Amino acid sequence: MTTYRISQLAALTGVPATTLRFYEAEGLLPADRTAAGYRVYDEQAVARLRFISSGKHLGLSLEEIAELMTVYDAGVCGHVRAGLRPLVDERVVDTGRRIAELTAFEGFLAQVRENLAGPVPEGACGPECGCLVSDGAESVPAGPPPGVVALPMADAEAPVACTLDGPAMADRVADWRALLAHALTREDIDGGLRITFPDRPDVAVEVARLAAEERRCCAFYDFAIAFTAAGLVLTVRAPGEAAGLVAELFGESA
Repeated sequence: MTTYRISQLAALTGVPATTLRFYEAEGLLPADRTAAGYRVYDEQAVARLRFISSGKHLGLSLEEIAELMTVYDAGVCGHVRAGLRPLVDERVVDTGRRIAELTAFEGFLAQVRENLAGPVPEGACGPECGCLVSDGAESVPAGPPPGVVALPMADAEAPVACTLDGPAMADRVADWRALLAHALTREDIDGGLRITFPDRPDVAVEVARLAAEERRCCAFYDFAIAFTAAGLVLTVRAPGEAAGLVAELFGESA
């Protein structure tokens, strides 16, 4: 049987010796000892390191990899797959949420960029110059609660009108209707509506994308996206005079 000293295993796998010692301390990579006290690894160490590396590429924690490793050591692939599948599912959902957050933030940055391209005021920065970003409160806002993605608040002075032309507006309406086909529930609320969607990565990304795009052409809308036990919840608010536009995008109330 081929055996490796720690320096040999590090050279063979590209994993630093310090990391190999850490893996041993964490129970991921057992090592025997020579009479002189040197670490010695068998051929299985290379396969174990490959499995650890694969788990790290999937975003798994060392604790999760260690739990999977106990199944992996039993030598039954089906059991490993059964343990790995729910962990990958969790990463898929988490990734979709991060993409949704970044998509919403992209829309926020696009609006700030447009504001910064406007006329430059004389003198120092002020509320209307575009350099200061807040929710209008005197103190810095704490931000949305965990699990909530909030796009910038509606512009109180924005006209209740859409800047899209006819064909572009028709495409936008079609995009919303395609997304709304996935809706689980719809509830009218004060000043708007609340729509619940399945908490799926593809739906989360599309909700955030459309909400961000809508804010660019219709600054009077308020959007918030929340990830709840019931699913992904999109809250839409608009001035009363925007009821026609809201109905065109989201459909009439039931």
